[in-house]
Amino acid sequence: MHTFEFVRPKDPAAAIAAAAQAKTAQQGADIRFVAGGTTLIDLMKLNVETPARLIDINRLPLDRIEATSDGGLKIGAMARNSDLAHHPTVQRDYSVLSQAVLAGASAQLRNMATTAGNLLQRTRCMYFRETAMPCNKREPGTGCSAITGSNRSLAILGTSESCIATNPSDMCVAMAALEATIHVQGVNGSRAVPIGDFHLLPGSTPQRETVLEPGDLVTHVTLPPPVAGSKQVYLKLRDRASYEFALASAAVVITVASGKVTRARIALGGVGTKPWRSPEAEAALLGQPANPARFRRAAEAALREARPQSENGFKIELAKRCLTHALNTAAAA
Repeated sequence: MHTFEFVRPKDPAAAIAAAAQAKTAQQGADIRFVAGGTTLIDLMKLNVETPARLIDINRLPLDRIEATSDGGLKIGAMARNSDLAHHPTVQRDYSVLSQAVLAGASAQLRNMATTAGNLLQRTRCMYFRETAMPCNKREPGTGCSAITGSNRSLAILGTSESCIATNPSDMCVAMAALEATIHVQGVNGSRAVPIGDFHLLPGSTPQRETVLEPGDLVTHVTLPPPVAGSKQVYLKLRDRASYEFALASAAVVITVASGKVTRARIALGGVGTKPWRSPEAEAALLGQPANPARFRRAAEAALREARPQSENGFKIELAKRCLTHALNTAAAA
């Protein structure tokens, strides 16, 4: 692994000032924040990421999980995944988030990984992580090896001619369904970004994955107040029962009254180039009977724009069945 400078700022302002010297906050940044390091250090070992300076933010006071004044929840950027998943309020009011976090990685990794780190988790596309192969995300303009190569695990929604890499996060899928807001502090002040706007589609610039600019530090995430009577399920389908990324997953938050769906928030994982909120599925459910036939129609709406590659066409039906089963499970709860 290459050599680098290691810096430990005393407060968020110092961390932001140091990171603002970077040329970019995206792929190839010469200055990186490091917290749990569960993604970044791996990529540095592979020479996919080669920062000249690491800014250790572990000592910053950003790890609290607490109620907001409006009855929602504030989750610090440095809150560990294990603490988030087992927090009593999360388990009670935002159970889909707890389920999603526990479905990811191993207990050891969850003890290290942070909320902000999960938001910025990099794709597991084999070509991105293999520096001998062309990859537009890693080196813009070199091509996408996955389109004509091994693409079984890659995306079918939100793809482009430049990139079909899948977003790997479980946590972000649940947060999309919960309509989370990402709070960012940078050299120009603070801003709040809805999670649906935080991650970017690859388009012709797959190396740019988020809206972050040099110096931007994610400080916390807020969740709106829980919806009374909502039923929440996270279902993850994968090649093996544990320690594996999703082939398809679904986060479901629905409210049912008098046998009809009165509110629905749906997000998919394992199939999109970003955590995939599905307004099409939500519209197909609203005001409709909460039954398996209607749930299947919603799933079909969610996958209508899917564009499979040579090896991952099976994901269309898999994702439909995943979402249908998650909705059935939620409605029966």
